[in-house]
Amino acid sequence: AVKAPGFGDRRKAMLEDVATLTGGKLIAEDLGIKLETVTLKDLGRAKRVTVDKDNTTLVDGAGKKTDIEARVKQIRAQIEETTSDYDKEKLQERLAKLVGGVAVINVGAATETEMKEKKARVEDALHATRAA
Repeated sequence: AVKAPGFGDRRKAMLEDVATLTGGKLIAEDLGIKLETVTLKDLGRAKRVTVDKDNTTLVDGAGKKTDIEARVKQIRAQIEETTSDYDKEKLQERLAKLVGGVAVINVGAATETEMKEKKARVEDALHATRAA
């Protein structure tokens, strides 16, 4: 199981972001949607989901581009309206996660040793790029 990020209303907003990205619906009893009534149509889709101890990464979600753009516009409007620096920072984090892309780099080679060497070079290049 994956624990949802955030707390309270912020958690609900982040789950709505995930639903928008994947083309799914937020399942919450306060919205009148009970888990017992959910069908496959209500669930979102992604080409790949990677989960580790601290992060969940969605690659190529099935959400509609127009819905995602509307969500981004809504978050930008909230950033403009808020007076709290903390809220502004959290909204900017959500915005970055929503519009930020994920790159998938495939490394191949003829031998295992060559592949490990190439993979190490790619990782070094990634770290150098992030540090810049």
